[in-house]
Parts: sequence; structure tokens; C-alpha cells
Amino acid sequence: MNVLRRLFLVMICPLLLFWTGCASVPYRQGVSFVDPRLPEAPLFEAQIERGRPNRVLDKSDWVWPGSWLGKLVLWDRRVDNHQIGEETEEMMRRYLAHNDLEHVKVRLNMYAPRDEFRRTVRNRSVGVGWRYTVGMIAWLQYTILPGRILGGDNYNPYSNTINLYSDIPAIAVHEGGHAKDFADRRWKGTYGGVYVIPFVNLYHEALASNDALGYLIAEESPEAVAEGYRILHPAYGTYVGGNTGLLYPGYALPIYAGSVTAGHVTGRIRGARRSREVEITKSLEASDPTGN
Repeated sequence: MNVLRRLFLVMICPLLLFWTGCASVPYRQGVSFVDPRLPEAPLFEAQIERGRPNRVLDKSDWVWPGSWLGKLVLWDRRVDNHQIGEETEEMMRRYLAHNDLEHVKVRLNMYAPRDEFRRTVRNRSVGVGWRYTVGMIAWLQYTILPGRILGGDNYNPYSNTINLYSDIPAIAVHEGGHAKDFADRRWKGTYGGVYVIPFVNLYHEALASNDALGYLIAEESPEAVAEGYRILHPAYGTYVGGNTGLLYPGYALPIYAGSVTAGHVTGRIRGARRSREVEITKSLEASDPTGN
């Protein structure tokens, strides 16, 4: 019984911390550190690019087990659906502009290993040692295990690139939160390197989700706020469960399932509450533009 009690506490405490402090409010726009080592953003290159549609590849989410698992865990068929709509793209664009992240590249359902290699090599904001070791490993993974087929939304700090395969605006903004977090770091390679240490990634993921939720509350619709909580809480639960399962391998599956379930519950509770608050606030602002 003592073991089960400890399991429960270790599993649920980080999630409760995330629940009670889950949004950056008031929202902090932009970054406080402007890295002089960042390469100049190309003048004639689109910041957000789309891959060419392909009937076979764009149905791979119904074949690849990892995509099925993602849909099941977040309970949303849009996970890794390779059909990114205008709403997701435009919210990503608004988020980047709002936070002055003009150096970040966004690829929507795209496979571009040559350009990913170029961006990794030229990204001098990451130390050369990190770029040519972990950065090259990340590039090899991107090349050999293409998300264009396998899915897996992510931010790559070594190339400063966001890769999206899901048509979920909250996920897009969450990955933008990672980009913003790294933009504020002087030692980006080290900060990215420690991500692989068990439980350390809870910090990275919480910051990205908190910023995403704070942005949604401050700038987007009540519906977007509710969806943000509904998606990002169970997504964070996957990290809580995955890390805690390392401590108790025999209970890894129930810990993971419990953390995700707790995320779904807290996400819906907080999402409904927050979206209602946002709706009331915006209604008051619309009825009294002067703020009096």
C-alpha cells in the first residue's frame, strides 16, 4: 500500500503543479534576449512553408501505429493527420509575429533534409560542438525517420525549425512556445542537451505549454482557449507518466494511462473555466471600449 501511495504522489504531483499554474498570465510578449549570433532571416524566403500534397503519404497516419497511438492518447483524429488547415497556419503565423520570432522556420507537412542540414550548420546561436554532434543526430533522425510519413510534431533547436504534421492550432502554438523558450536562452545547445535527462523535460514542456495557454487566453477566442487546455493537459500528462514510469517500470503502463487520464480531466475542467472567463472579459471590453 505504501508503494502504491508513493506511486500516486509521484505521478500526480507534477500534473497538479501544472494544473494550478498552467498559463502565463499576464502574457509576456516577445523575448528578453536578442541573440546576436542568429543568422539573418532570408528576405525572399517564406517563414512558413507547406509540403506538396501526396495521396499516399497523407494517409499514412491510418497505417503507422505511432499516429494511431497519438490520436488515442489525445483523443483527437487530427493528430498527425497530414492535412494542416488555414486556421492552424494562421494561428502559427500570428503567434510568431506576436513574439517577434522571425528567425524560426515552420514546415507544414514537409520533408526538406537538405535545407534542414543547411539551417543546422548555419545556426551559430547554438555552439558548434552541439551542432555537429546532437544537431547532426537530430538531422539524421529527421532524414531517416521522416515525419512526412511517421508524424510527430516537434521543434528542433539545432536548426531552429518547427515541423508540424497535425491540424491542431494548440499543438502548433505549443511548438512555438518551445521556439520562444529557446530564443531566450544564451546556452541553447546545453539547454537542449539536458532535455534527454529524465524529468528535466517536464520543465521544458511546462514552459512551452504555459506560454501557449497564456497566448491563447490573451489573444485568441474562448473556443481556442478551451481546446488548448483539452489538448495540452493530457499531452503534458504523457511526459509525467513517461518519466514516472522510469522509476517504477512494473507500473509504467498504468502510471502512463493514469497521467494522461488526469490530464484529460484537468484540461476539460480548466478549459471550460478559462474559456468562460475569456468570453466574459471580451464581452465587457466590447460593450465598453474605453475600459471605464
